[in-house]
Amino acid sequence: MAGRRDGFVGVFDSGVGGISVLRSLVEELPHEDFRFFGDSANAPYGEKTEGQVLELSCGIVKRFVDEGAKAIVIACNTATSVAAPTLRAAYPDVPIVGIEPALKPAARALPHGRILVMATEVTLRLEKYHELVRAWGGECEVVPVPCPGLAARIEHGDLDAPDVLEMLGRYVGAHAGHVDGVVLGCTHYPFVRRQIAEVLGPDVRFFDGGAGTARQLGARLADTGLLADRDRSGRVEFASSLDTPEELALYERFFSLSC
Repeated sequence: MAGRRDGFVGVFDSGVGGISVLRSLVEELPHEDFRFFGDSANAPYGEKTEGQVLELSCGIVKRFVDEGAKAIVIACNTATSVAAPTLRAAYPDVPIVGIEPALKPAARALPHGRILVMATEVTLRLEKYHELVRAWGGECEVVPVPCPGLAARIEHGDLDAPDVLEMLGRYVGAHAGHVDGVVLGCTHYPFVRRQIAEVLGPDVRFFDGGAGTARQLGARLADTGLLADRDRSGRVEFASSLDTPEELALYERFFSLSC
């Protein structure tokens, strides 16, 4: 077990979005080693078929497990919804933690509020999302807002460019002044939280699943005796299916962003 405690946690997403989750993981578990893989060559997953997402996710997790990962974090709402059950069945001895739209904390914080759920079209179409609404929507008004192309645009960086605000205005501008909270249902979206607030107004509250996923990973590692037992800070390594120096530099920049 000591050897497995010293292993790494594999984290993956369709691209840079999962880095927002990685930041929460590092903050919650500073002594763990993390390897982040962004499948930027195939981004975004939210615009692919469920079969494609499943195949890509299974390939990434197999590589992580073959390399000795002690746990896996699916840092993608779409991949979690599509692939998590299959992956857990395939690797029952490896803790696999996913992420889902943070509707539960949003509904608890705003029990009678109007809550936008910004997410990919695939995420909003899947039964997992509808189960969340039935379980936690309560007396809230939950408004799904599909955002086609937004994750792909975030992949390119330069998030203060006019076209980003223009895109956000098309998706959520009509809700300005009429919304209490926003669930960021794609891991890319926390990187444009400030820009969304510019469109909707400064009093809107935001919710994403990063912190909850980090706490869940910590609990799973503790329950299975896999928490790192070391004094040093953990290491973070980046890799991408778009394997260029420019892409890896982009990952490093996103990791250093405040969001």
